[in-house]
Amino acid sequence: MGVWVTVPGLLLLYFLTDVLAVTPWLAGLALLLPKIADVLLHPWIGHRADLDQRRHGDRRRLLLIGCALPVAFAAVFAVPGGLTGASAAAWVAALFVAGNLLFAAYQVPYLATPADLRIGYHERTRLMAFRMMVLTLGILISGLLAPWLAGGDAATRAGYQRMGLLLGAGMLIAMLVGLTGIDRLRRVATGGTESPHGTAGSAHGTAGSPHGTAGWPALLAALRDRQFRWLVAAYLAMSTTTHLVLAGVPYYAEYELGRPALTTALVAAFVAPALLVTPAWLAVSRRIGKQRALLVAQGAFAAGSLVLAVGRPAGLPVLVGAVAVLGVSFAGMQLLPFSMVPDVIRAAGGGRAGTYTGVWTATEATGAALGPYAFAVCLAAGGFVASSAGETVGQSGSALAAIRYGFGLLPAAVMLAAVLLQRRYTLDRAARLDTPEDPS
Repeated sequence: MGVWVTVPGLLLLYFLTDVLAVTPWLAGLALLLPKIADVLLHPWIGHRADLDQRRHGDRRRLLLIGCALPVAFAAVFAVPGGLTGASAAAWVAALFVAGNLLFAAYQVPYLATPADLRIGYHERTRLMAFRMMVLTLGILISGLLAPWLAGGDAATRAGYQRMGLLLGAGMLIAMLVGLTGIDRLRRVATGGTESPHGTAGSAHGTAGSPHGTAGWPALLAALRDRQFRWLVAAYLAMSTTTHLVLAGVPYYAEYELGRPALTTALVAAFVAPALLVTPAWLAVSRRIGKQRALLVAQGAFAAGSLVLAVGRPAGLPVLVGAVAVLGVSFAGMQLLPFSMVPDVIRAAGGGRAGTYTGVWTATEATGAALGPYAFAVCLAAGGFVASSAGETVGQSGSALAAIRYGFGLLPAAVMLAAVLLQRRYTLDRAARLDTPEDPS
């Protein structure tokens, strides 16, 4: 999952504009339009996952289908040599749609698992903390390897194709390990005695029945839950912001700092802290609650983004430090919201974990598209000139300013919106009180 989240977000926009000669506005659309389908497809997949849970006691079938994702991942970067510009954008967009669908087939049932288990408020956070640390490892490894495998400063089509094949193979191995791990976790958390109808709560609600809602009705039904609605809105802003920053890293390293090789260093500064601070966020959430801890993470992210808007005059150590602050915040913004979703599902009566998770992952996918698109709009507004691999193009002062402000000011503004939305969520205190005994 870390590979699919990171590599397209980090490199796909740059791959389109600086290797395939796709204009920024079209490149942004090529990444945005495939995500629109996710708004409908993810809740539908969540509904199918709930049906599988009720009929078979697990969500394994969709997980197995999702294991075809590495094929689509490799194909996204294997653009035929004769395609450039609009035709190359069409190829990437079409394969991106297929990849997003397969990713949803794996991600939705995967993330619905904690809500299926008989565990409490803090135990759900602890479970997500382990997930977050492994996800961070995947993000870090793929974020460091992908630019290098693609060719570094001299990236080529062949380099991107090689990168897609190698990381796709690693992705497949990890997905099969995850599938095995979920089966074992479910057996342990239910004492090895799962019922034919799944774990606790699976018989409640409407989404688990054969006549439950799907698609848009499922999405609307979940969003009628006030607590979930505010949590989703805040996470949409957070996801948009983090993916905007990720998409802007190669441009900031090359055009603002003048050293494309710094892409790897900035990615490491953004991701690596999460391996160290995730246990700290877990401890903070135990002391002050998930929501308050999340507000701290959001505020720190906005502050770090403002430093990046200063650009080169701030000095490289300060800028790398600011990116590290964003990384520390990113760890909290991954751990805490994901552990709050099962709290909302439990408060709603359970039984619709797949549907709620489908809406949640649709929100994440939408943010993953809006972030790069927002940065692409900044590039287009500044007059950024696209180029082919190996071609050197001078950029205007307005284009360079657009890169700097799109990488700094815009993320800070969107994160402020996330803070305001997150403050409308009021379930956290009640969820802390309604905590069953956590199994060891």
